[in-house]
Amino acid sequence: MIDRAIFESLQAKIDEEAAVRDELRDIVQNLSRKGRSTQATLSRAHSTPAAQLQPVLDDVTKEILAQKEEVSRLKSVADKHPFYKYNGVWSRDLQNLVASIELCAWLGGFQEYKSSKTASFLAMEEVGKFLEIPVNLKEEDAFHITLEEYLLALISMIEELVRLRQRSRHFGFRLGSRTNANVISQARLAVNSVTLGDYGRPTVIGNFIKELFNGFQLLNLKNDTLRKRSDAIKYSVKKVEDVVYDLSLRNLIPQGQNA
Repeated sequence: MIDRAIFESLQAKIDEEAAVRDELRDIVQNLSRKGRSTQATLSRAHSTPAAQLQPVLDDVTKEILAQKEEVSRLKSVADKHPFYKYNGVWSRDLQNLVASIELCAWLGGFQEYKSSKTASFLAMEEVGKFLEIPVNLKEEDAFHITLEEYLLALISMIEELVRLRQRSRHFGFRLGSRTNANVISQARLAVNSVTLGDYGRPTVIGNFIKELFNGFQLLNLKNDTLRKRSDAIKYSVKKVEDVVYDLSLRNLIPQGQNA
């Protein structure tokens, strides 16, 4: 006869793990909610001239600091349990947070955390220093940002810079050369910069993305998802190049900023 105590013990373990996941999910839900608020604030950068970005960056920083508090709560709970057993609960939202931090840094925020005044984004260690959490731990089983999460966040930041835009009426109006069908898919921030009369920013975006793409090509990536998404950066490069090409045909790119 099978001892019922065996299954009762298993059920107790199942209940214990479920309770841990529920506790983690409650924190992650708050992190996700605040993350959506951060992204909504960041979206204002698409309709704000570069010279007037500082108030937007200040608001974004406040939103990110609110998320940082949730990450601290998450760390305090997650550190009590095996990292890779529960990592899937928060990984996506942590990636989104790092992507928001990187986009804010690219736009001019978090200068005090950059390795130099000329740095355009934060290294993984600098992100960890800001969030006050470890990065890429190998020996210790504790809460941290993984290398894959950091790289995926960089790719998400690139995708935000050049997210496909379904309608580009202002772009078509200003540049007025291609049919609507040919301008349906254009680089989001690059296009919105053009509508604001900032003809230099698309070139800056293009050069930055090319540099990151060159960096990713140096990596021997084993993660299938990471490899496929990094390979897709070349399409982002092409989209921005299309914008720059249209601008160059009309001599709208400021001197010294040709790609």
